Amino acid sequence: MTRRPESPTEGAVPGRFAGETVIVTGSTRGIGAGIAERLAAEGANVVVSGRSKEAGAAVAERIAAGSEEGDATFVRADMRDPDDVAALAEAAAERYGSVDVLVNNAGVQTETAADEATLDDWAFVVETDFRAYWLAARAALEHMDRGAIVNVSSNHAYATMPAHFPYNAVKAGINGMTRSLAVDFGPRVRVNTVVPGWVEIERTREELPEGRFEEVESIHPTGRIGTPADVAGAVSFLASEDASFVTGAALLVDGGRGAVMQDDTLPDYRAREDAE
Repeated sequence: MTRRPESPTEGAVPGRFAGETVIVTGSTRGIGAGIAERLAAEGANVVVSGRSKEAGAAVAERIAAGSEEGDATFVRADMRDPDDVAALAEAAAERYGSVDVLVNNAGVQTETAADEATLDDWAFVVETDFRAYWLAARAALEHMDRGAIVNVSSNHAYATMPAHFPYNAVKAGINGMTRSLAVDFGPRVRVNTVVPGWVEIERTREELPEGRFEEVESIHPTGRIGTPADVAGAVSFLASEDASFVTGAALLVDGGRGAVMQDDTLPDYRAREDAE
């Protein structure tokens, strides 16, 4: 398998975001926390955000204590509340003087089929995973002279599984929103999407019982699923000047899953190779 990065700060580029202010929504745990850690390690002042004050403050304190480059603070925000979204951008600008990067990561997932989902299910996902991305981008833009927005989507935008509606539909919509924002916000602000596949976080481990985890890893050309560090590295690249000519794009970070037509072919092929 390819090397599995365990720490989000592995490969961090010192000073890459020195003096810049970054907002990461949904960063009290998992992928969002990893992104916040990576960008702080690269010099950013990071605003950690989410609904849990206790969890968010812990992430911010851990980052501030462990980072020699950047600072971190927590601002509580429920991304379903437009007033909270606007206040988040205001708080970031007030504390650090500006907003340079917004990472839209907050999201929820339901396990309902299209013929079972209720209007409440629809509102819960659409308002959190979709409307909030637009509202946060619009609010951040008011404080951005230049910079970048990175939206975190999912490989459900391209291929999906049963009973993931409307989560899967919204993820496809995020990719379309990214293109719209890139056109409307350019040339001042670049807007791109990171599209993760399977990522090893607490929920993933719970969803994959013993034996199933190894099975899922085996159907990836990389031989493993991703970690928050994998996603954080991609976000860092797209938010940085290294991607200054990249906007309106969607970067698939899925360990090659999107290139596989038939899941059982990789394990069978590897077994034959080992036998030879």
